Amino acid sequence: MTEAPPEDAAAGFGPLRPRLMRVAYRMLGSVTDAEDVVQEAFIRWMGTDRSQVREPEAFLRRTVTRLCLDQLKSARRQRETYIGPWLPEPIVEEDDLEDVTLPLMLVLERLSPLERAAFLLHDVFGLEFEEVATAIERDSAACRQLAARARGHVRQARPRFKVEKQRGLEIAEAFFAASRSGNIQALGALLTADVSSHADGGGKRPAALAPVLGFDAVMKQYAQVATWLRDNPSTLVRVGFINGLPGFVTREADGELQTTALDIEAGKIAAVYVMRNPDKLRHLH
Repeated sequence: MTEAPPEDAAAGFGPLRPRLMRVAYRMLGSVTDAEDVVQEAFIRWMGTDRSQVREPEAFLRRTVTRLCLDQLKSARRQRETYIGPWLPEPIVEEDDLEDVTLPLMLVLERLSPLERAAFLLHDVFGLEFEEVATAIERDSAACRQLAARARGHVRQARPRFKVEKQRGLEIAEAFFAASRSGNIQALGALLTADVSSHADGGGKRPAALAPVLGFDAVMKQYAQVATWLRDNPSTLVRVGFINGLPGFVTREADGELQTTALDIEAGKIAAVYVMRNPDKLRHLH
């Protein structure tokens, strides 16, 4: 049998790459790691007898899923020594058409790798449990149980009331203006009573080492931020959706990018997620 040329492998793989990236990123929460996994899947695809593969997408999705499961084992150990709150690498989009929002990704972090895989493949990507079973090498009954356990954990992370797109962007712009100007009254009007603030600096840039919880504590934090910004102003790069949440990208006084995502409930900001770790922002440059 004549081996298919490498360009045939690339032609078959290329159209599937975006969908494989979606699976890998939602499994890992890292753009860089997802790209590495998808590239490894391509290398394996190159070495496969592709004439024997009836469904290339299913084959590659299984390959990516298994590579992600291996990656999650080491990632879990790394997160145990991570400095401060861990947030997923931000994906900035024009639209809010995001199936897995940032709060949901944080809940997924608390699941076992198999629970995470079963939930994503079945509940998010719509695979039948038979295919999920093949992908994670468990039987269908076990996959149903894994997905059910995961579903119980993530139920609270699903938005009860989806914020209207334009309204979300307006709140993001208002939050940027109030938090940078030090207009405490305007800022307070945007926040819920139990608002929380989460910043990921990864030990690379200044950031709170634990979430800031409650209206008074968050207001105090942003009063201090406004004082700092008077002499170290940041520049708004764009407003958009970050991991499915309204937010914005800024360039800070030190020249580094920063993303801010806002979880909005009933028209007010319930949580603020700020990414400051430069290692997790490289892909945005």
